[in-house]
Amino acid sequence: MSSIFTVPVSLAERSYEITIRAGLLERLGSELKHHAVKGKVAIVTDRRVARYYLKTVLETIKQHGIEPVPIILTPGERSKTLQTVETVLDVLARHRFERSSVLLALGGGVVGDIAGFAASIYQRGMPYIQVPTTLVAQVDSSVGGKTGVDHRLGKNLIGSFFQPRAVWVDPLVLQTLPAREWVAGLAEVIKYGIIADASFFSYLQRSMPDLLKQAPKVVAAVVKRSCEIKAEVVSADERESDRRRILNYGHTIGHALEALGGYRSLVHGEAVGIGLVQEADLACFQGWCSHEVVEAIRRTVKEAGLSERMPRWIPSKIWKAMLHDKKVSGGRVIGVWPSRIGEVRIAPLEKQVFDRWYGASQIP
Repeated sequence: MSSIFTVPVSLAERSYEITIRAGLLERLGSELKHHAVKGKVAIVTDRRVARYYLKTVLETIKQHGIEPVPIILTPGERSKTLQTVETVLDVLARHRFERSSVLLALGGGVVGDIAGFAASIYQRGMPYIQVPTTLVAQVDSSVGGKTGVDHRLGKNLIGSFFQPRAVWVDPLVLQTLPAREWVAGLAEVIKYGIIADASFFSYLQRSMPDLLKQAPKVVAAVVKRSCEIKAEVVSADERESDRRRILNYGHTIGHALEALGGYRSLVHGEAVGIGLVQEADLACFQGWCSHEVVEAIRRTVKEAGLSERMPRWIPSKIWKAMLHDKKVSGGRVIGVWPSRIGEVRIAPLEKQVFDRWYGASQIP
């Protein structure tokens, strides 16, 4: 019997558990039955995930007397639009789903964000369960209730906070991830060590060769610890008013690079990997951390197989893209900056500082 780990997300009446169990995907029907799900359940997924797992999911759900209604989306960040959300809502309405019905998000971060947002607005809110199938989703986006879609001027500008009923993580599904997606997901894992746990960061440094080979025990340990850190942060600050902002480390520059590339040239984790290093370098430039901290982050990012170099964008374009990020407050870019491994600070970034840093640091 495989090991089962549970991580609580403590949010009063909105509390739920993250369950981590190898082979959980084949038990979805019994898990739904255990959670008293009856009648119909919507399965929001994308074509890529459906090819690997939809048949298994449909079979196990039907075996327990529940009627699955699959909603299959086009994969990729470019599907994160209001039009795609409307597609999901159309199916829910056409099949007469009720406010008490359940929606299952089977996929990566894009599917989870779209499905969660649709659940938050259908009949003013219906329960949904996250079943993440990528590393980024398992350790980050499936936990915490951030849902939404992109706008042409910025990433995740339209959305809501809406907590899932549960998060069910099956590490075995990561074995079918394309190599690029697996490596990209490591950026979010590395982030957790930098922002909250120096010991975890050291573990990642030691274990990176095994992690890249997807050694099962290492993967399970990394997913569990990442979920624990995310759950602790979300439990302390559900709506990103204070502590939860530390989760944005690497994303100020990362989201800007994603947008400038039209969500095509860089996948999310690749952009965040660059952001981890470059934002540390910016912190060092401002005297907030040592050069040794920057180099430790740079080495770890590179050892994970991620790039740490900025694309050759005009700095004014990068700055403009950062200004369209949802983390801007009062017209100011608010960033997260490492003080040392395991500790960060939140502070605004001034344009003149960014320009001076960019001119000094981006040497061919």
